[in-house]
Amino acid sequence: MAETKTYSIAFLVLIVLLILCFFINISLGSISIPNTAIFNSLFGSIDNTSWQHIIMDYRLPKALTAIVVGSGLGISGLMMQTLFRNPLAGPFVLGITSGASLGVAVVTMGASLFGGVMLGVLASKWSIVIAATLGSFLVLLTVLVVSTKVRDTMAILIIGLMFGSISTAVVNVLSYFSSAEELQQYYFWGFGSLGSLSWHELLILFVIYTLGLLLSLTSIKTLNTLLLGENYAKSLGLNIKQSRLLIIIATSLLAGTITAFTGPIAFIGLAIPHMTRQIFNTSNHKILLPAVFLFGAIVMLVCDSISQLPNSDYTLPINAITSLVGAPVVIWLLVRKRKMMF
Repeated sequence: MAETKTYSIAFLVLIVLLILCFFINISLGSISIPNTAIFNSLFGSIDNTSWQHIIMDYRLPKALTAIVVGSGLGISGLMMQTLFRNPLAGPFVLGITSGASLGVAVVTMGASLFGGVMLGVLASKWSIVIAATLGSFLVLLTVLVVSTKVRDTMAILIIGLMFGSISTAVVNVLSYFSSAEELQQYYFWGFGSLGSLSWHELLILFVIYTLGLLLSLTSIKTLNTLLLGENYAKSLGLNIKQSRLLIIIATSLLAGTITAFTGPIAFIGLAIPHMTRQIFNTSNHKILLPAVFLFGAIVMLVCDSISQLPNSDYTLPINAITSLVGAPVVIWLLVRKRKMMF
């Protein structure tokens, strides 16, 4: 009873922090806007059309994107670490990011090899999203086929890493034949960005993200059972192949779609589950999943707020901030606890 009360208090604190970080994130930017104007804009309208446009068409979508990215990648990392029983597993161990990177590389750097054929594709803003989605989907399809053929879960992990290596090799070949402008476009995508999504793009991202989230919620019991080991899970009547397939699909929907729309975001998927376990001191996914959702969203909002460099026209790459802020915290937590919980 006391433990349940403790968890309730912790969740209440996280919810309050999430709301606070959300409003702080919206209030920061190169243009200073009074808090009263921000509040009125969110819950009504203001006379200053420029402020209204900045808040509703840029800052609000960016803050909502941060929540989706942080929570989605955090939950994906949690499921992968539990499935593979590996503390270094993240949402991208299956080669999803590598597949997305390969798709983007073909579009941005393929013009040097394919000539004018690619130039029409490059003109479309959606080309990057579609290419990343297709790349992720092809890798996912291959991993899904493999997962039905092999019995060992670790074999899937190794195969995913090998697909990542193949994709990286192809990207390196394309880079060798690319111009400086094409390389710059590809590397800018690799920095990650939360502020480039329109409301229409955010809606598409949110629909697929919600589907992945629902699949992850249906896997809570399965994830708890897998903590006991695959052999014991089989003795309890769990269909390992079917459960594994569901978890992989959920992870791919979350991580693949987020990568396609925002680029590869480092650290979040790997570190957030560990940080949450240390704080909540439990391995029960009924507690961990919602906790990771809230904690991932909070950390992503904080990192995005830092990257904006308040009162400055510059915005730092979100990938750099997530690593610089998160990695030292995780190291400190793990050294302090001296144990990774699973």
